Amino acid sequence: MRYLDEYRDPALARTLLDELRRVATRPWRIMEVCGGQTHTLVRQGIDEVLPAGIRMIHGPGCPVCVTPLETLDRAMAIAARPEVTFTSFGDMLRVPGSHTDLLSLRARGADVRVVYSPMEAVRTAAAEPGRQVVFLAVGFETTAPANAMAVLHAGRLGLRNFSVLVSHVLVPPAMTALLEDPACEVQAFLAAGHVCAVMGWTQYEPIAARHHVPVVVTGFEPLDLLEGVLMAVTQLEEGRAEVENQYARAVRRTGNTHAQRVVRQVFQVTDRTWRGIGPLPVSGLRLADAYAAYDAERRFDVTGLRPAEHPECIAGAILTGAREPTDCTAYGTRCTPRTPLGAPMVSAEGTCAAYHAAGRVAAPAAGPSASPSASSSASPPVSSSGARHDA
Repeated sequence: MRYLDEYRDPALARTLLDELRRVATRPWRIMEVCGGQTHTLVRQGIDEVLPAGIRMIHGPGCPVCVTPLETLDRAMAIAARPEVTFTSFGDMLRVPGSHTDLLSLRARGADVRVVYSPMEAVRTAAAEPGRQVVFLAVGFETTAPANAMAVLHAGRLGLRNFSVLVSHVLVPPAMTALLEDPACEVQAFLAAGHVCAVMGWTQYEPIAARHHVPVVVTGFEPLDLLEGVLMAVTQLEEGRAEVENQYARAVRRTGNTHAQRVVRQVFQVTDRTWRGIGPLPVSGLRLADAYAAYDAERRFDVTGLRPAEHPECIAGAILTGAREPTDCTAYGTRCTPRTPLGAPMVSAEGTCAAYHAAGRVAAPAAGPSASPSASSSASPPVSSSGARHDA
């Protein structure tokens, strides 16, 4: 969108907050399933100005954060090989593996390059036939079509020196796993608008019906999120559990059917381990057998690695919404964006990084909390200029 001021209007924000206070008659717990939405909520202070009792739970919506540790360790092992040019988006370079990260490997001489699209990696392979070029293909359904197209294009070019290390994950199985956990407190979801722009929202309809939870497809600007919360709370108050679309300017029910066909052609559904959460059935994508020649994991035989998470990191509890970053004893001290112990602190969409950037600190050990959310006169979360409000 070129024009964003209309989605950051403080007067409209106050109107939505007033309507939320009118509609909400009891406490509700809503999870946003997108790291980008988490950053908007936290940086703008939206989660702190919601009516008393409306609690936002930050879900496993950061693709960098949920990339399994074994995938990262395999990436390090491949990138360290002298014949390999390892390519990745920049947000993966500082994510810690068991012993190192890609940025440190590059500092020690490995050929690790930042690219801005998987097609750039394909062009590198075409231009440098003497190198084995590997692209780290991670993310939710949003990035899968572009990665699938890169594999198809490499095939058309007949490239034998291009491969992808795949770690795609799928949102609906994660939502289902959360809801089936007896400790789950989530009563409604804000679904990620960009995922739904690709996949539509039909896959959420059985979840809403089976678990009786509202799902609202929501955008990423402050007013998008406030309206999404209002739509979710309205459903909860009325006893409904449906899929609704707040992000109508970008999402339709069936999604992008062409992108879906490309993904189905190149990938197939598989079980996937989520970092900090563990294995989830049918929650990821892998290359289909017809494209196994482009599978970096097979090409370089990087099995048998033993990943080891940092013992202090509570990323799993944070990614499932069971804990907040400020509950971590290492938060802001031993774990910072410069010295991250886990992925949620280094990723641009990580919850820990969002809290740290917004200056959130641990709550006092004792005494009453003066939470802004308890005040009905709290200021709206955006300025008239549209500038973000850091808490």
